Amino acid sequence: MTTTPNTTTPAAPATPLHLAVIVGSTRDGRFGPTVGDWFTALAERHAGFTLDVIDVADLELPADHPDWGTERTPALTALAERVDAADAYVVITPEYNHSFPAALKHFIDLHRSEWEAKPVGFVSYGGAGGGLRAVEQLRLVFAELHCATVRDVVSFHNAWDHFGENGRAHDENGAVGAAKVLLDQLAWWAKALHTARAEHPYR
Repeated sequence: MTTTPNTTTPAAPATPLHLAVIVGSTRDGRFGPTVGDWFTALAERHAGFTLDVIDVADLELPADHPDWGTERTPALTALAERVDAADAYVVITPEYNHSFPAALKHFIDLHRSEWEAKPVGFVSYGGAGGGLRAVEQLRLVFAELHCATVRDVVSFHNAWDHFGENGRAHDENGAVGAAKVLLDQLAWWAKALHTARAEHPYR
């Protein structure tokens, strides 16, 4: 008996999953918005997601976690709801002294259950290391928060040399290809974990 190979592309979810893009740098003169705008434009064209961009530089975060006695303000509650609403995350991070920004860590630490059982991807930028050491440390942080980090990363080494004044990457083919792999992996994990959470709550 002859069988026909199954070449059907898996269907996208009836309702697109929700992706939060987190821009992690808050320094004056930061390069994060250039990388973030470039990636967001690609993500908006991906059929699997709707988007929410959370720029840490735009947030007024409390000095302490609400669980430690700080009042949970309406703004902080609304922010937690945005984090919780996401089915997946992409963190855009620079590398500062072989690690990631303190403001990004503070933002991550202000939430806990909102992150659980969801996938996280990374877009990094920096000097010769391309931000990859920051990514490896972030993997440890998100593992502690019960997240699944995807393998493939979009990384810009000496990032300022990779973008023109119009904000477009010079090597569009390579960068766009890497971003597509990342988004496809996130979509797979987001759909799988969304289904799992719906069928059996994580906690």
